Amino acid sequence: MGGCLEALKPEILFSQASFKEARDYIKTNVREYYEVEPGYKIFDVHIIGVPPLYVGVEGDYVIFPYTKPCHGTFVVKVVGGEEIERLRARKK
Repeated sequence: MGGCLEALKPEILFSQASFKEARDYIKTNVREYYEVEPGYKIFDVHIIGVPPLYVGVEGDYVIFPYTKPCHGTFVVKVVGGEEIERLRARKK
């Protein structure tokens, strides 16, 4: 994965997915999720894909799709910190 994301020590929940499979995984498996626009920046990573794109929140973790060229899309889980509050604030 990219240098920035590796530093966060992501847990890979789903790998080599399509954009749709990643979206469906988050929608089906995560109770709290938010729709974000393509290019939305979480940590130092821009989320790319075909809308709608979802970022999930589960406890202290954020769950989001990460696309690595030539390797496909992964759904990753990392400690969320301030990103969780930033996501929740978008809804208001």
